[in-house]
Amino acid sequence: MAVALEKSAPLAGVRKVRRRTVVAVILVAWLLLFVVLRGKQTMTLAAADLTGLHRWFNDVNDSIGADRNSNPLFLYFFNEIRLVIDNLVTFIRHLISQPSAGRPLPQIGWLGVVGIVGYVSWAVGNWRVALLAVAGFTFLGLQGLWQESMDTLSLTLSAVFVALLFAIPLGVWAGLSDRVNRIVTPFLDFMQTMPTFVYLAPLTLFFLIGGASATIATVIYAAPPAIRITAHAIRSVPETTVEAAESLGATRRQALLKVLLPLSKRTVVMGVNQSIMAALAMVTIAALIDAPGLGKTVVQALQSLDVGTAFNAGLAIVVMAIVLDRVTTAASVREETARRSKNRFLKWRNPLLGTGAAVAVVLVYLSHTYLWAAEFPGDGAIGSSIASAADTATTWAQDNLSGLTNAFRDAITNGLLNPFQSLLTDSPWWLVGAVLIAQGAVLGGPWAAVTTTVCLGLLVGTGLWSDAMTTLASTLVATVLVMLLGIVLGVWMGRSPLVDRLLRPSLDAAQVMPPFVYLVPFLALFGATRFTAIVAAIVYAAPVAIKIIADGVRAVPETTVEAATSAGCNTWQIITKVQLPMSRGALTLATNQGLIYVLSMVVVGGLVGAGALGYDVVAGFSQGELYGKGLAAGLAIVLLGVMFDRITQAAARRASA
Repeated sequence: MAVALEKSAPLAGVRKVRRRTVVAVILVAWLLLFVVLRGKQTMTLAAADLTGLHRWFNDVNDSIGADRNSNPLFLYFFNEIRLVIDNLVTFIRHLISQPSAGRPLPQIGWLGVVGIVGYVSWAVGNWRVALLAVAGFTFLGLQGLWQESMDTLSLTLSAVFVALLFAIPLGVWAGLSDRVNRIVTPFLDFMQTMPTFVYLAPLTLFFLIGGASATIATVIYAAPPAIRITAHAIRSVPETTVEAAESLGATRRQALLKVLLPLSKRTVVMGVNQSIMAALAMVTIAALIDAPGLGKTVVQALQSLDVGTAFNAGLAIVVMAIVLDRVTTAASVREETARRSKNRFLKWRNPLLGTGAAVAVVLVYLSHTYLWAAEFPGDGAIGSSIASAADTATTWAQDNLSGLTNAFRDAITNGLLNPFQSLLTDSPWWLVGAVLIAQGAVLGGPWAAVTTTVCLGLLVGTGLWSDAMTTLASTLVATVLVMLLGIVLGVWMGRSPLVDRLLRPSLDAAQVMPPFVYLVPFLALFGATRFTAIVAAIVYAAPVAIKIIADGVRAVPETTVEAATSAGCNTWQIITKVQLPMSRGALTLATNQGLIYVLSMVVVGGLVGAGALGYDVVAGFSQGELYGKGLAAGLAIVLLGVMFDRITQAAARRASA
């Protein structure tokens, strides 16, 4: 056995060396051919030009619009779904955000909403969470954004309610059945790979622009986390526990209701938390298809480069995200806390809960009856001050830091981004395709190469090859910078528990914020350029990469590190020769997640001058004649995401093998 291991180690080393050598040879050959063939067969398409596919998509859109009220498929299926979702959203909006039934204000005013939020937060969490929730929602009103915030909350709650109706049962089914789990997992992988933008265009084709399409898109985007985490929770229950219940005569249904679900409750609630966060992120993005709320305020401000207004609305989104995250996280922890101190906990808590419920009911009544409790007082002076301060800070940064920020932007743009983008966009399309397929085969294996071939073929068919290569260049450059940042901070966190405790809460908080929020500060620093989107993408994607790398470094056995130390290795040698090589599976997984996050954010950057596929999608929503091109751009984004995901996942499996 020892002889076999000794023989296999050199062979593995040879394979790694050969793989790196092949990658390098492919890149060198590409550069040499680029010098000879530059500018030929690049498939460039002007911003206003359309291909036959784009015109066909436009014709389909026009045809559907003409037949929407006569085609049976729309009359009895799509229109009915839209009607149900519209009614649900309208009901909740009339309840907390919009005038209804002849009233000048919603059924429940601001004081009632704050009372309900405070009571629910305390009931599922504790008094600290309730205080945070009450303060957070009150702050939304002080910003002068109460109605916009309630519109966003209405869409989020509607989408999460519908998503959980089928996500949790499907997750339970996948947890109980290996076959269902195998069928569902590829679809979940695909849905979570797709950037948020991509859900919007196809849905507007069937459900029109508006709240219904936004809610349905949010449902689709928010469901996968709940399905996946619920399935994982069910599968994590020890088999011996289920067998013990069955041996006592429990039926399959009783085992599910009395054993599996109660023991999985905490993890399932975390799945609900992730769905709420995904829904909030999607609702803000869905402002591009006329979804009401804070997202619309941010979009309009970004398009007019009004940093102050965008910052104020972005801050409101962050506040709402933090409140919703803390409440649902506290709900998952409370059960365990209650079990540890059950008698003492219930002795004082239950009577107070009854009192709290009575107070909440009184506040709801007051907000329904009296104007002072229904309409948020004040004129939003705090919001105006925040916007003014943001504008002042922006002006100061542009006046005093422009030399530094412009130098940094130009160094990255001219030294890294422009050359790489030129290599991708000015090379013949077939040469870039051949290089990507070859790299997919080397890094991910034959199936990754097949997937890459199919994706590239379809990408050519979209007619947006040049724009796709521009997006690809920005994505890869940002991912390289994400991985550099991820390795530095991830290794530091993995080696130091103190650093991990200090940094991890900030990284967790950063992952809560919707993508829009990241654009605002960098718009102030760098203006409306593609570099703004790249920096925002780096900050957006870095937390997940850092945490994965930190966990990978920490998983390296202490005995291995101690053996290297006793052999005389210094810190640098231990990191580069032991911990990073033994964490290569985590490094590849971090690259996978970094690519997906970066692609999503780079596309959102189309709102602030990133151009390419992101701009095509945004233009498709705003200009009817470009709808088909925007739809094709959404398809191109999906193809890039699938290609990235398949190659990096296959490479991660190889690295971990």
